[in-house]
Amino acid sequence: AISACEKAGKQEVALRLFRAMAQRIVELDAITFNASISACGKAGEWERALQFFSSMVTSNVESNAISFSAAISACEKSMLWEKALMIFSVMRQRQVEANAITFNATITACGRCGEWEKALQLCDMMPQKQVE
Repeated sequence: AISACEKAGKQEVALRLFRAMAQRIVELDAITFNASISACGKAGEWERALQFFSSMVTSNVESNAISFSAAISACEKSMLWEKALMIFSVMRQRQVEANAITFNATITACGRCGEWEKALQLCDMMPQKQVE
């Protein structure tokens, strides 16, 4: 339901559903967190998106490439290339495999902010990681 609301542009409804699930002690999983991070990012609420991303760790919910991609995309949409790179770096430290979406969001974040050298460095990493 959260993902459907996010896709329909109803971010506030998605966030209300998330809160209701948490209050009813429904087990929050990676899918729930990922949809919430994505909904916030699409609404331009990068701070809230990163709060959800951070909550995954404190809730002992394992983050995956989708989680990291959603958080990086939230930063990209708000032109926060440094935060995007930091999240990308954390992803690598945790040995979560970056996919094409993750690389694209991080490269776009850098490119939109004129950080073309960083974007090129990321492009150079893609063949090493076998990302297509």
